[in-house]
Amino acid sequence: MIKTPLSTPARKRARWMRLDTAQILKRFYFCERSLVVSCSAWLPCIAPLEIKTLLPLFAWQNTETAHQLRNRVFELRYPNRLLEHEGADQSLVDLFNELKNAPSLFAFLDALGQVLLPALAGAYAEYLRQSDPLADAPTHRFLALSLDEKKRQIKTIVQWTREEFGRNPRDRETGHTWSTAIRDKLTALGGVGTDHAPPSLDCSNLPGSRTYRIPEKPARDDRYWRCRYYWPDNVDPAYPYGDGVRLQMRAAISHLNEVWAVETGGLILNAFADVLPWEWIHAAARWTYDEARHCRMGQDRLAAWGFEPGELPLGSYIYESARGQDPIYRLGMLFFFETKNIGSKPRRVEAFRRSGDQASEHDMDFDWADETIHASYGKTWLQALLKIRGQDPDAYDKIRVRCGELVEAQVKEARPKEMRELRAVAEKLISKAESLRQIA
Repeated sequence: MIKTPLSTPARKRARWMRLDTAQILKRFYFCERSLVVSCSAWLPCIAPLEIKTLLPLFAWQNTETAHQLRNRVFELRYPNRLLEHEGADQSLVDLFNELKNAPSLFAFLDALGQVLLPALAGAYAEYLRQSDPLADAPTHRFLALSLDEKKRQIKTIVQWTREEFGRNPRDRETGHTWSTAIRDKLTALGGVGTDHAPPSLDCSNLPGSRTYRIPEKPARDDRYWRCRYYWPDNVDPAYPYGDGVRLQMRAAISHLNEVWAVETGGLILNAFADVLPWEWIHAAARWTYDEARHCRMGQDRLAAWGFEPGELPLGSYIYESARGQDPIYRLGMLFFFETKNIGSKPRRVEAFRRSGDQASEHDMDFDWADETIHASYGKTWLQALLKIRGQDPDAYDKIRVRCGELVEAQVKEARPKEMRELRAVAEKLISKAESLRQIA
């Protein structure tokens, strides 16, 4: 007599075995990775400052999810430590990669917030329902967190999409057509899914796609005073950095103008995503998010002091300094400014402490801590790139020096008229700040 196996809760839990689970999580990893790269690449193309500085938060959150997915796959496949290609999920990942080629910001946001993020969130929800919370408890912990994050991301991005339509209604028809094509392809692939690998399908050449290019000039928010140089001392070394109110204003404007670093961080993450190992994307996403936080620090302080966006200069000269250069010089540009300014931050922290400006002291103190990390990032990854290119890794400092020369060349392009306008704007801001008597 053949004995029937006992029916226990364990049989219900045993939907996916270890290697089945690893394959599903690998698919999730590559989808997350793709979204991080595309969102980062788009940062210099985005004008609204809120989107430009909050999208890096979402990219960083998704990078952390991808990092945990990757590590979990390694745990489940032990001792195999290879995760070098998409395999059976190639078509699905190819479709996610198409986000980078969106024809407009509206199309980008519509596809991200209405199609791709919801598909991934839906797959995570299904996974959490169907997988074993006992055997696979580590995955349940971080995937539940990621699902909560994605719900908030989707809500925010859908709102951004509505706002972008209000700004550029002409983009709606072509943008919606393009995002619908993304949705149709995703449906044909069976969604992100869990149980079955997607079929092989050509996901390139979607109608309306525009091949991604690094913009020569970054998009800028129309609400701000758009300019090349954001403070007179950028082009006039005799213009005093100042102390007291002048130092408070200079530091806040400088923080606001770290927008160039946000854009540069996104560009270099994308540029080297397929050249450097995963650890590069993980570090660069954090770097970009840190720069976005610094930008928002300045924005927040200036708003709290009573300044309107239209009064505030938002420059582009540092971004434009690397125009037409090998992307390694954009990485070098971040490294150049991190190492150039890091020594002055503790002195400014102390100056703000003495003046009683706790907000500026607080922000500059955290900024300094971030920059010590970023300086290490710059050296580490410049050396890694040089080594990959067959060059001397210890020549990284030559790139930093060259970046200083590129900035100086851009400074020399300053025209007398824009220098006069910039000084007038700065003096007006300082006069208003002094009339407030205390902006701490």
